[in-house]
This record gives sequence, structure tokens and C-alpha cells, in this order.
Amino acid sequence: MSRAFVNEDAGNDRPDLPQLPVPAGPNLVTPHGLADLQARIAGRRADLATLKARADRLDKLPEAAAERDLRWLEARLKAAVVIDPAAHDLTEAAFGLRVTVADANGTETTYEITGEDEADATRQRIAPNSPLARALLGAQPGDVVTWTRPSGSLDLQVLRITRADP
Repeated sequence: MSRAFVNEDAGNDRPDLPQLPVPAGPNLVTPHGLADLQARIAGRRADLATLKARADRLDKLPEAAAERDLRWLEARLKAAVVIDPAAHDLTEAAFGLRVTVADANGTETTYEITGEDEADATRQRIAPNSPLARALLGAQPGDVVTWTRPSGSLDLQVLRITRADP
């Protein structure tokens, strides 16, 4: 029999997929971020159950991807440290709070300092290890902070600090 007609992958039930890197250390999350992480796990488990219930399961790649995603999400949940923004007073910028700043032109922008998994630049949600969050953390209303960016530094005046909407 010609080798061209032999399935070299026969018996390989788990395609090799690269693992998703899990950052070392704690995973700081807000209560909202924790709930979101738990919902993502539940959703991925449902996806995996649906994939395993397929009549035609010749392609194992979707199942392997779902299992890999679940491992990553569960590792992030295990490392989660919930920080409740309600525990912070509003005298200085801290994890879980919103900080409204103005640039030299007077343009106001509000940023929320959230966990890495919650960060979303399109919604002005920034991770605490980002250059902007590092500049803002600990700042008080009236302070001017310098945001060091690849395109150059930008001075921002902290106008107010508020709690995020629940």
C-alpha cells in the first residue's frame, strides 16, 4: 500500500496547539471582572459540550482549542485577587476607579483602571501595568501627571476620581 493513503495522524485525538501564556503572579480583578471571567468559563464549557455532542467529530481541533481556552481561563480564575473599588476612598487614583483627566487643549477623557483581562482601550479601560495607569495611580485631583508614550510624553491634569458604574 502506498504511504500516500495512510493517515499519519490516526489515533491522534488531540491536535497540538500552542498553549496560551499565563502571566505569573496574581490576576487583579474587580468584582465585575471576576463575574465576567466566570461567565467566560461557563460559556466556553457550554461550547465544549456542544462540540463533543457533534455527530461528526473527525475534526478534533475545535475541541482542543476549547479545552486549551478553558485551561487558560481556569488558571486566570485561580490566580484572581478581587479588589473591590468600594474599599478605596476617592482621594487618589486606584485600581477599579475612574479617573477623568484633561490634556493641554482641555479635552477631557475618563479612564477606568481595571484588571488585565478587563482592559479594553476602545472603552478607556486600562490595565494597571499600562504606562497610563502607572502615571495615574496615586494621583489626586489637581495633580498633573506625565504619560510617557512612544509618540512622546503627554501631560494630563487629574480633574476628578469617581467609582465605576456597577
